[in-house]
Amino acid sequence: MDDDLTALRDSCTRFLTGHGPQRAADLLADIPPGTAVDRYGEGGVVTELEAEVAGMLGQPAAVYLPSGTMAQQSVLRVHADRTGRRTVLFHPECHLDQHEGRALERLQRLVGRPVGDRSRLLTLADLATVAEPAAALVLELPQRDLGGQLPAWDDLVAQASWARERGSAAHLDGARLWEASAGYDRSPAEIAALFDTTYVSFYKGLGALAGCCVAGPADVVAEVREWRGRMGGTLFGLWPGAASALTNLRRRLPRMPEYLEHARAVAAAVRDLPGVSVVPDPPQTPMLHLLLRTTPEAFAAAARSLAADQELWTWPKAMTTVDPGVQRVELPVGDATLALTPAEVRAAVSALSGSAPAR
Repeated sequence: MDDDLTALRDSCTRFLTGHGPQRAADLLADIPPGTAVDRYGEGGVVTELEAEVAGMLGQPAAVYLPSGTMAQQSVLRVHADRTGRRTVLFHPECHLDQHEGRALERLQRLVGRPVGDRSRLLTLADLATVAEPAAALVLELPQRDLGGQLPAWDDLVAQASWARERGSAAHLDGARLWEASAGYDRSPAEIAALFDTTYVSFYKGLGALAGCCVAGPADVVAEVREWRGRMGGTLFGLWPGAASALTNLRRRLPRMPEYLEHARAVAAAVRDLPGVSVVPDPPQTPMLHLLLRTTPEAFAAAARSLAADQELWTWPKAMTTVDPGVQRVELPVGDATLALTPAEVRAAVSALSGSAPAR
């Protein structure tokens, strides 16, 4: 984002997405003054967070890592080494395939195999087309690039069982498990119980500093801890991210049902606007995508106008789609979104879609 847009954002007093802007002072305030520091990932608040996450997910152990990319590469490498297989199955929009520069192949010598159609959720019928033995099946909950969609619970159970019945590990990409828990109206532990291992993020959905955990059997987690060291993730002190994670996990996980309720209220408020589509409708988690029939230039101009005239920050730009006349935006619902009424969100989306002037 250029300096002009950054200055415009900083001048705003209201924010549409998530928990609002991440300012250094606010992030540092999430670290209690009495935080006990770790030493190379051992002891202090890091150990406290690992124990809390393991208990919350109903797993024997958990390990803290500084990034999700490192976490999932590590745990999938462990599953591959244990099974003697190199193929990892995942949805075509999986983060491993889309956003990590082929690290799974280039660093871990694993073979990623997308399964199913990128425009819809993975199904058991898709998995039935796979004949080769796989090290692991990765399931993302919710499917972020599809607007935060969740498979039906019975489908999820069947897919995880499909993997295990074939000697493959079932791994949960639960970067947004906290939101999925609200969508299923089930505890994080009930969801994690379907899987051999679970990855959770603390900045996605919760708004903490960067960092994550992998939870599962103690022996698997111990190997992931060793891979953390091999990949340069065992920093001298991991305590700032761990402390921020604990604060925001305790603060915001209980609010996920409230965020989901507001997401559905927002969807109801905007779904009848001309040129606006809600994906999915109704939202299944505290996240939704909006498809807006407008141009990138018109969207950017309307977003600037809302920021300059109403001190309301929305998005710096929209994401393109296969249709040049349709733009896509992602709306994660958090504390900042809750501060806006559905009517206020409707007015903003109306202006961004060109169905009403920004004012």
